[in-house]
Amino acid sequence: MTISLSGLYQSPLKPWRLSVAPMLDVTDRHCRYFHRLLAPNALLYTEMVTTGALIYGDVPRHLQFNEQEHPVALQLGGSEPDALVQCAKLGQQWGYDEINLNCGCPSERVQKGAFGACLMAEADLVAQCIQAMQAAVDIPVTVKHRLGLDYEDSYDFVRDFVGKIYDVGCRVFITHARNAVLKGLSPKDNREIPSLRYDRVMQLKKDFPDALFILNGGIHQLAQASALLSEFDGIMIGRAAWHEPYLLRELSQLIWADSQPSDNARICAEMTTYAEKALSEGAPLRAVVKPMLGLMNGQAGAKYFRRLLSDVKRLNAQDIRLIEEAFSGFI
Repeated sequence: MTISLSGLYQSPLKPWRLSVAPMLDVTDRHCRYFHRLLAPNALLYTEMVTTGALIYGDVPRHLQFNEQEHPVALQLGGSEPDALVQCAKLGQQWGYDEINLNCGCPSERVQKGAFGACLMAEADLVAQCIQAMQAAVDIPVTVKHRLGLDYEDSYDFVRDFVGKIYDVGCRVFITHARNAVLKGLSPKDNREIPSLRYDRVMQLKKDFPDALFILNGGIHQLAQASALLSEFDGIMIGRAAWHEPYLLRELSQLIWADSQPSDNARICAEMTTYAEKALSEGAPLRAVVKPMLGLMNGQAGAKYFRRLLSDVKRLNAQDIRLIEEAFSGFI
């Protein structure tokens, strides 16, 4: 079967060259708006949204996003084809540019629900889910996965997993270059302790040459990212986008020389305007400013910047003037 990439992935901007990982309690719509200012062309992902949350919960609360976020992808957590189809259709109706299935999260929550990284052991089921979603929507359906489970060290395991999904037409794989250890390691430990195996992802790229492999895991520095971009179809930044968001601006300028990431003055103005709108819709100020806390890390005055944006009294008072005051020494 030959499947050609379409739409988002044929864009001249190739947004998959740089993406920001889906991170629970991090990549909400306020965070994504901020990241868009730093990386105008990057692909942004939602937090993982479970099928149950959409089918039985508050759909607008989970799916609402800002038009400025495009291109933006919805990551789903689930393992039942019918439920995933229903949620993928919702994602397309709400205007998302991609649907991504989480096959990499190792948390206790996903283990109880038998999805996330647990799906690495269910390649046939994943293929069935992907095929069903592809038939239901007109936007790309992709997979985010790990290299293996627990201490399984066979390349054949991940090759066969990818192969079964490839055979039903999936052509975009976001690969966290570590195993997921389901027992004994926390989600944080799973991002740090299992060995990084970039060579395994490169082998996948060689074995499936017409698929796209986006590398995730352990990417923290500009020079490192630049080198990896020459080898892989794209890179996905995770916690580095949270702790050092300025890296997104640097990477954006590296990848898209003609792009115009926002400087500090524009970020201050844009986030102040955005905060006014978000607060009028009921959002707490602390949720709006939280993604900005690491922006000045490594610079003189960074501690004051963080302290001011974390001022409990002013946050509780919804005092948006603190944004301009925090930036005053950096513009």
